[in-house]
Amino acid sequence: MTIEATWYLIIGALLIAMALARKLIAHLPMTGAMVYLAVGFVLGPTGTGLLTFDVTSGASVLRIVTEAGLVISLFAIGMHLRVPLRDRLWRLPLRLGVGAMLLTIAAMTAIGYYGLGLAPGLALIVAAALAPTDPVLANELRPRAAGDSEPLRFALSGEGGCNDGAAWPFMLLGLALCGVEVGGMTGVTGIDLAGVILGGAHSGNANGQILSFTGFAASVAWGVVSALAIGWVLGAGVVALVTRLRLRFDLALGVEGFLALGLMSACYGAAQLLHGYAFVAVFVAGVALRHQELRATGKHTAPTAALEKVEHGERDKAARTPELAHAYVAESMMAFAVEIEQTVELVLMLLIGSVVSAHWRELLQWHAIWPALALLFVVRPLCTLVALAGSSATWPQRFLAGWLGIRGVGAFYYLLFAIEHLRRVAQDAALAVVMAAIVGSVLLHGVSATLLLERYLRAPREP
Repeated sequence: MTIEATWYLIIGALLIAMALARKLIAHLPMTGAMVYLAVGFVLGPTGTGLLTFDVTSGASVLRIVTEAGLVISLFAIGMHLRVPLRDRLWRLPLRLGVGAMLLTIAAMTAIGYYGLGLAPGLALIVAAALAPTDPVLANELRPRAAGDSEPLRFALSGEGGCNDGAAWPFMLLGLALCGVEVGGMTGVTGIDLAGVILGGAHSGNANGQILSFTGFAASVAWGVVSALAIGWVLGAGVVALVTRLRLRFDLALGVEGFLALGLMSACYGAAQLLHGYAFVAVFVAGVALRHQELRATGKHTAPTAALEKVEHGERDKAARTPELAHAYVAESMMAFAVEIEQTVELVLMLLIGSVVSAHWRELLQWHAIWPALALLFVVRPLCTLVALAGSSATWPQRFLAGWLGIRGVGAFYYLLFAIEHLRRVAQDAALAVVMAAIVGSVLLHGVSATLLLERYLRAPREP
């Protein structure tokens, strides 16, 4: 009972303190994630011991909690990107979320294999965990509101929405190369990936290698296409159904939170059942819902501006007004998702801090530190410059995008997924490198992101 009361007191005090200090933190070279990480470290085994997890035995539970947090964050990101699909601005996040991520995976796999002496499969697993940028901790980098089309913010947010799902096949490929049966895992198509890749690789002939490549390519194509279809159909379908029920039958009013959670869960579950990339499906659902609102409200009218004329006590009336219904649904669902996401960030960073508290000695080993530094200072910046070559991004935008590739909850999720299936020696090697990169990113980007963004936004724009 004493422990329970202590936890109530700790969480209550932390929430109140962060609510009161949020504006102050926004003007300091720090983020809420840094505070949560430090508190998690103190609560962990090195500190008070109140928050202790065995990563090996508790990987499944931690992975499920982290997975849920990513789903909420990806949906929120999608709803922030209020730009027509044919707009050239979409090319920037695609270049980063696909091009830069693939280059990063290749570079970090080489570092793991040649620099750390890891087996090829384990090197690919570590690279796949480190390649995606984080959608949860990068919320400060998002568009300030739906409709904000500032290129850097849009590119970084869209990248975070794309690459958490895009890294998935490489994680599965790494596990397959480690001899882990992945044919029945979530996100794999009907093809038995382990059998295809390893069988083709050991067949000793060109036909077997062609088969392995074809099978892997087919699994990736199905995972992406099915996720896009599921996310778009459910995202657009739900908002169409809700607005129709409200406008014609005066039904489904005042349940935006339920609708948001339901849509996220339905997209994620449907994509898993059909072996699509579920993270991509949730992100696309948010984009689809926002796109429906954009079509209804108009490109030149911000949804917040459209709703400003509605009296606070007449919100239900706005939900039943044809010209406001889509804006009301979208803004209400996005606000709910963002509110929940802030709680998710607190919980997940406390958990990450407790894991760091239990393994801080391994994280201070040079073999864990130098790959993290290489990722943040060399690999990410260079891969970003290559991916954005010839794009509409200015040089300041390219350099900032290269630096502001935050690693955090997404990398933690992939690490936990790998730990569930790897042997202990491989678990320890992967944990040290990935967690060192997460801590380094939270601290370095937390200190620099706000200052760099403010300086960038104050600078005169090119005509």
